[in-house]
Amino acid sequence: MNWLLDRFVSRLIRKGSFSITDPAGVTHSYGDGSGEPIRIAIHTKSAERAVALDPMLAVPERYMEGEIDIVEGDIVSFLQLVYTNMDEAGKQAFLIKLGEALRYPFRRLQQFNTAARSKRNVHRHYDLSEELYRLFLDEDMQYSCAYFETPDVSLEEAQRAKKRHIAAKLALQPGQKVLDIGSGWGGLGLDLAGQFDAQVLGVTLSEEQHRVANERARTMGLADKARFEIADYRSLKGPFDRIVSVGMFEHVGINHYRTYFDQSARLLADDGVMLLHTIGRSTGPSVTNAFIRKYIFPGGYIPSLSEVTPAIEKSGLIITDIEILRLHYAETLKHWQARFQKNRAKAVEIYDERFARMWEFYLAGSEASFRWQEMVVFQIQLTKKRDTLPMTRNYIGDAERRLADSKRPGKFTQAAE
Repeated sequence: MNWLLDRFVSRLIRKGSFSITDPAGVTHSYGDGSGEPIRIAIHTKSAERAVALDPMLAVPERYMEGEIDIVEGDIVSFLQLVYTNMDEAGKQAFLIKLGEALRYPFRRLQQFNTAARSKRNVHRHYDLSEELYRLFLDEDMQYSCAYFETPDVSLEEAQRAKKRHIAAKLALQPGQKVLDIGSGWGGLGLDLAGQFDAQVLGVTLSEEQHRVANERARTMGLADKARFEIADYRSLKGPFDRIVSVGMFEHVGINHYRTYFDQSARLLADDGVMLLHTIGRSTGPSVTNAFIRKYIFPGGYIPSLSEVTPAIEKSGLIITDIEILRLHYAETLKHWQARFQKNRAKAVEIYDERFARMWEFYLAGSEASFRWQEMVVFQIQLTKKRDTLPMTRNYIGDAERRLADSKRPGKFTQAAE
């Protein structure tokens, strides 16, 4: 085995039962032998060298290429073993920390997301086949963190609860104008239009999402209330009574945070409310995971709260509420993984085996990052005036209960006055 890899793994993995079968067929064991055994097989010398030099990129990349297999255990259990040992390893995880340190100076260049570049980045991920996303998403095609009010609810109900939670925080009233920045396949905007009689404009940079959302609006008879356009947030004109953005801010990039919130302030009515729902990190500023940046979300970045709040403060917007959703996305991803694995053969038919392996590492790696690393979800509520919303948060729970008690389960109804 490559001597650098052997030394790195032996110093990193102190607990657990981990082994690597090298390209010569020799198995090397690490850890104290506790827990369920995890074994990976590295099939080529080049993969072995790559993992020794840059494990955070090379392990998923070479797995995707079929040069690494997980022989015992699965991706999630493998990453749990690695991440829990990393927490205790400190300086022993030097290769991982070194890779992050070397990438840090280039992160602003990697996130230089002009309007044209943003559209190209979106095309790479969101213009994949609609059929692919239907293999693992819920029936409403919500591609963001669900809200698990109890651990045993279905993915469908948790996604409906997420939409209720957001609508409650918006304090939406019938007939208001709503802007949905990053509207996805239209599910949230269509619910707000249909059940609150709101006038919704949803914007996306994805041709595929734009097509599906407008088809859904026509099918549901909501085309007069909900329209979806291909537009960059920087090109829009207001005002809007309510602004919501779910799972889009991760694609803005740190260079553009001030632009994003300045524009949001211009678009929001003086008595308006904005709700930003975004993945965040519970630690300080960092870099985008190398595999995710290269293969899944080019131009993307997960911010720390300390990177977001200064731009909000300078925009003139007021932070009226922040909620941190911790394990909700881990549970969402667990459901997505199970559905993807159930339909894996179909994913291979749509694309190929390499794509399926890339996607399963992306889903599993994302779940692991929310369970054992610093990933969380921020819900940040914003206004322009201090007295726009009630003085306590009781109105949020009250609205959610009204919505949940609707005669049409899981659907929004007009909020009581």
